[in-house]
Amino acid sequence: MSLLNDWKFVLLLCLTLGLAPFYPEPHIWGKIKWIRGGAVGMQALDWFDVLLHGFPWVLLVRLLLRRLP
Repeated sequence: MSLLNDWKFVLLLCLTLGLAPFYPEPHIWGKIKWIRGGAVGMQALDWFDVLLHGFPWVLLVRLLLRRLP
């Protein structure tokens, strides 16, 4: 559980798994745009992909919220 509270590890996850593949745009960004567009045609694998690539960002937000006074 200490890895999930380690800033360096979470930032590394965000910059690698959270953004990969990087070209032509970060994968999570494309999925977010797809969802904002109504998620037309998204299948179960696409939703799993959002979960996989979004998890590091959820950890980062959690760490930021824990840091607030």
